[in-house]
Amino acid sequence: MAGHSAWKNIRHKKAAIDAKRGKAWSKCARAIIVAARNGGGDPETNLTLRYAIDDAKAVNMPKDTIEKAIKKGSGELQGESYESAVYEGYGPGGVAILLDILTDNRNRTASDVRAIFDKIGGNMGTSGCVSYLFSTKGQVTLAKAGTHEDVVMATALEAGAQDVIDEGETWSVLCEPGDFLNVRQALEKAGLTIESAELTKVPAQTVTVTGEVARKVVRLVETLDENEDVQKVHANFDIPDGELVDE
Repeated sequence: MAGHSAWKNIRHKKAAIDAKRGKAWSKCARAIIVAARNGGGDPETNLTLRYAIDDAKAVNMPKDTIEKAIKKGSGELQGESYESAVYEGYGPGGVAILLDILTDNRNRTASDVRAIFDKIGGNMGTSGCVSYLFSTKGQVTLAKAGTHEDVVMATALEAGAQDVIDEGETWSVLCEPGDFLNVRQALEKAGLTIESAELTKVPAQTVTVTGEVARKVVRLVETLDENEDVQKVHANFDIPDGELVDE
């Protein structure tokens, strides 16, 4: 997945900009509300809520806003009702795309997402059409600057990680969901700089795209990610190093 780092780097830069604008807060709030509603408002006993809170802190979401979202989810305050869904489809070049959705209106969201696919040269598929290509993994992204590969590798593998991938500017540590917390804590204790940590969907195989197709794929996933009902975008495209240097 080395070539996939082209999109990862774009995504990290975009996430930093979104964090400064506070644009990511609404998505984080939704995740917190749903996590608290499904598993209770205590992050010590609700790991999903703990991860959602960590994501919110990573984008500088104010503490009182986080607490308000928890109270909405646990019923202490009146709040919106969101439901989760997974949408699947194909992008240019046959790229598989999987979307994690939190919405208060399925009909609106389905219509909006389908329109995005149609506009940029993809198509929304039926349930199960691409999900079999992905598996859920814990993923911790580490800043490469100032780190040593041997330290990252030894710390991660000893804590239960399955793989450490060189993504160019970062290290990507992958593990099973059940080992995610242990791996993350071990990396933190080792003094390594964590840029992001999340449960994500990892493709079993990738599709290489170049030129105009690559640009359309990136435009599609960025546009989908901009939609307020789309929590996460997962895709199996691979872009060769240097292909999007001017993007």
